[in-house]
Amino acid sequence: MHRLRTCAARLRPLTASQTAQNFSQQRRVAVPRTFQPFRCYTAPVAAEPFLNGTSSNYVEEMYYSWLEDPKSVHKSWDVFFRNANAGAPPGMAHQSPLSLAGLPQAQSLAGAQPNVEKLVEDHLAVQSLIRAYQLNGHHNADLDPLGISCINFDDAPVPTGVQNVDLALFKDRLSILTVGGFYGLDESDLDKVFRLPTTTFIGGTETALPLREIIRRLEMAYCQHIGVEFMFINDLDQCQWIREKFEKPGVMQFTLEEKRTLLARMVRSTRFEEFLQRKWSSEKRFGLEGCESLIPALKTIIDKSSEKGVENVVMGMPHRGRLNVLANVIRKELEQIFCQFDSKLEAADEGSGDVKYHLGMYHRRINRVTDRNITLSLMANPSHLEAVDPVVQGKTKAEQFYCGDTEGHKVMSILMHGDAAFAGQGVVYETFHLSDLPSYSTHGTVHVVVNNQIGFTTDPRMARSSPYPTDVARVVNAPIFHVNADDPEAVVYVCNVAAEWRATFHKDVVVDLVCYRRLGHNEMDEPMFTQPLMYKQIKKQKGVMQKYGEKLIAEGVVTRQEYEEEIAKYDKICEEAHVRSKDEKILHIKHWLDSPWPGFFNLDGQPKSLTCPSTGLTEEELTHIGQVASSVPVEDFTIHGGLSRILKARGEMIKNRTVDWALGEYMAFGSLLKEGIHVRLSGQDVERGTFSHRHHVLHDQNVDKRVCIPMNHVAPNQAPYTVCNSSLSEYGVLGFELGFAMASPNALVLWEAQFGDFHNTAQCIIDQFICPGQAKWVRQNGIVLLLPHGMEGMGPEHSSARPERFLQMCNDDPDVLPSITEDFAIRQLHDCNWIVVNCSNPGNFFHVLRRQILAPFRKPLIVFTPKSLLRHPEARSNFDEMLPGTDFQRLIPDNGPVAQNPAGVKRIVFCTGKVYYELTKERKAHGMEDTVAIARMEQLSPFPFDLVKAESEKYPNADLVWCQEEHKNQGYYDYVKPRMRTTIDRAKPVWYAGRPPAAAPATGNKKAHLVELKNFLDTAFDLDAFKDQM
Repeated sequence: MHRLRTCAARLRPLTASQTAQNFSQQRRVAVPRTFQPFRCYTAPVAAEPFLNGTSSNYVEEMYYSWLEDPKSVHKSWDVFFRNANAGAPPGMAHQSPLSLAGLPQAQSLAGAQPNVEKLVEDHLAVQSLIRAYQLNGHHNADLDPLGISCINFDDAPVPTGVQNVDLALFKDRLSILTVGGFYGLDESDLDKVFRLPTTTFIGGTETALPLREIIRRLEMAYCQHIGVEFMFINDLDQCQWIREKFEKPGVMQFTLEEKRTLLARMVRSTRFEEFLQRKWSSEKRFGLEGCESLIPALKTIIDKSSEKGVENVVMGMPHRGRLNVLANVIRKELEQIFCQFDSKLEAADEGSGDVKYHLGMYHRRINRVTDRNITLSLMANPSHLEAVDPVVQGKTKAEQFYCGDTEGHKVMSILMHGDAAFAGQGVVYETFHLSDLPSYSTHGTVHVVVNNQIGFTTDPRMARSSPYPTDVARVVNAPIFHVNADDPEAVVYVCNVAAEWRATFHKDVVVDLVCYRRLGHNEMDEPMFTQPLMYKQIKKQKGVMQKYGEKLIAEGVVTRQEYEEEIAKYDKICEEAHVRSKDEKILHIKHWLDSPWPGFFNLDGQPKSLTCPSTGLTEEELTHIGQVASSVPVEDFTIHGGLSRILKARGEMIKNRTVDWALGEYMAFGSLLKEGIHVRLSGQDVERGTFSHRHHVLHDQNVDKRVCIPMNHVAPNQAPYTVCNSSLSEYGVLGFELGFAMASPNALVLWEAQFGDFHNTAQCIIDQFICPGQAKWVRQNGIVLLLPHGMEGMGPEHSSARPERFLQMCNDDPDVLPSITEDFAIRQLHDCNWIVVNCSNPGNFFHVLRRQILAPFRKPLIVFTPKSLLRHPEARSNFDEMLPGTDFQRLIPDNGPVAQNPAGVKRIVFCTGKVYYELTKERKAHGMEDTVAIARMEQLSPFPFDLVKAESEKYPNADLVWCQEEHKNQGYYDYVKPRMRTTIDRAKPVWYAGRPPAAAPATGNKKAHLVELKNFLDTAFDLDAFKDQM
């Protein structure tokens, strides 16, 4: 497109109308280019006295008018520009171009005076200069409060408050900005007036400026305390929006009242940290010193978002500054914070608790700026930096879903980050990649990076390979606003723009608060060991509150007395809260709850009952849901031929009153939806299912993107069903679903791993949130993990869901037999930290899913789901096992021939999951159906002590064997053995039949797999196998 703009400069023959048309098109597109003009003279350039001085500006104005509309100028000028365009020297252009070819005077008139070609070339050079500032100006901005930035893009001094431009001062700067030099501009051009392109707003109401003023305004816009990264965004409207926000003269103006409010917020932020340091100087608190402007930054984002209609803000942050955010943004009672420092405070009323700088909070209040209600929640999270990011996004998505906010107008998220973690933690990238996916988008997040230019003891140059810690955000075209955190007004302005961007475009945006850390990583740490020069500079650094206060006093905005009174006022508030905090004797963790469920529990936070109704359904309901599962409820919808056979087979099963695994799941989901419970199933390839068994989303074979979800056609007033294939992420997506499940107890939220062992890349979410979440934060969660598991010769990576890891983290005591009461089963569930099951039939899977919702509390559910059993002819359940009055069976006893003569049974084999079918097949082959009993332990944790005890006592002459297909050091053996021994009062040994210990979960050799299988099955049915071990 740039050739269209330089048509006159290159003097190529074009009609005026063509030129004008091309020019107007370019003005609309407005995409500047950096290039070296190619000159193609058809006639020499003449020396023209009338183009000297101010005449050149006049000619230039006329020329631009002619380019836009040839009729807008006098006919003589029209002729002049037509002829010049055809190749005539400007001095002769008023003559007919037909006689120009042989003019002898053309050669003699050749000289060095400016002409139209030079005008256009200079304008292009200026346009390139403007674009260079827009593209690279942030590299030269004065961002580091310490003035020692590790990112050394330009050693030249950065001038601030530029009033007069001396080209010599900027020669190095301009050389860098324009890459290829000045495109012919030199000092003589400084006072020339240039028309501004449509891709800049530095002119305000002016359309042309002298080059000196252009440079000054660009410096003011892009090279002061704000650095703007946005030119990588491939949307012109978005780029223009950002240009206008930062280039327009006078945009960063604040009223006196706004300045006073900002000062008051700075006082609260600063004096809070100073109060804690005075009172508890030897306590860890991960203070905000050095980045006190974070508090006004967050409050500005919330104020502006509230003004734009946001009613609910979900926040996540690391530990640095958390107490300050709780106090001055969420407005947690100060005495509740201060009492956390009291070493005599008694332990939490429930659970084991967490350190004060990990706790969250939920608060609904009036926003004082907008006078509107706003709900703020800060999510509790562990020290694992950035782990909370997807959790916040999931909760935000859920809040949007439940209030019908499909475009993110009412609910938004704010994520705070540290610079080292933002650049170094992969979950940041995973979370960004969820930002624009239909079932995961929260319609824009404001990210605030507390960039204290150090990670614990590590310099940025050792902590990342990219120039900025924020470069990861470029992958989703999120604009990045770097700002010097020692300039509170610049910080507030940038945060206003960030909140407006989110409200306008519903896309992510990053605010990079370039600051420093006044103390060490924590208050006990000595940073001079590793960053001596940085901390020498920090010790000299005046605090930002003091600097801003002095600035406002100098401006006459406040008096020194008013400034000191503001400080004294907040100090008094802190002192009074400190006195009240001494009355707190017990730590109540529920006061720090970040996701309350109003109405679900009693007022004291306990379940309303400790009973669970039957999870069965009527025959009519089962039949109806089965018919939906086996049909296409949309007309003129062509499905795949193979799918037609699957649906037909489902219909036959329903007629025969049986269900396979897919139908059992369908029955559970469909019935809950009918009861008004939202069901959300997420994970890799879950719509079809990894093993092509589910098919919850049907695709029209003739119409692209036309789909049908039969589950949404179960009943007229049902809850919606969400099933969504996720990105190829486990850490990010599991965190997201965990957050989604936090928002409401009245939803069944499931995450399915493509293969069970793939959960290991999400181990942080499992270890830090799901397993201990209730103990640390009194936060219940009913998320379900579906983990395909089974040794089927598929190799080490597609076999084991690592059940040993989940069982190891269960909180029941293997050496204590609990008292068996009538409500033993439900009380066990209430007291556990999570539930671990391995169902052997679809009926039991159906029941355990429904129990998740019908129980009066919520616990995470870990399900080891099958692979081969999905189509195993014996892995079927009859409707009779799913009718009213039926429930989940924690242990399924052997009801075969052994039950007729228990005394004659020589061995009882306990097992779980798929291996049951291999055991029954082998028992039949050995003819031992009346001498060996096989019991299926469907619920592994909480351990079914009562049922194992009853089953063991039923067969008094039988020895006890635990059989598993996993290796001995893996699977369930180390968990079940001590509990089984406790159950029988250690009266008998518990023998082991299974694969021997191994480093890998499974062999990669099919033959070796079959040999191992045969060996442990032989052991299980060899009644003399353990004689020599007695």
